[in-house]
Amino acid sequence: MLISPGITPKVLAKELKDLEQHQFIKRTVVGEYPVKIIYTHEPYADTLTPPIYAMRDWGISHRKKVTGA
Repeated sequence: MLISPGITPKVLAKELKDLEQHQFIKRTVVGEYPVKIIYTHEPYADTLTPPIYAMRDWGISHRKKVTGA
């Protein structure tokens, strides 16, 4: 299992469960042994693209004020 540094398996499992519950990702179990779990994004996840890019653009535009640089 690949885990990001700084995130516990328990927290990762909870986040993945929440994303699946809200239909952003789909969980598929493949095989019997060893069991493989595959996560894929659902089309609904694409609705997050515009607000994420808007926040990124805002951050770029206001970087100096936010960071104090």
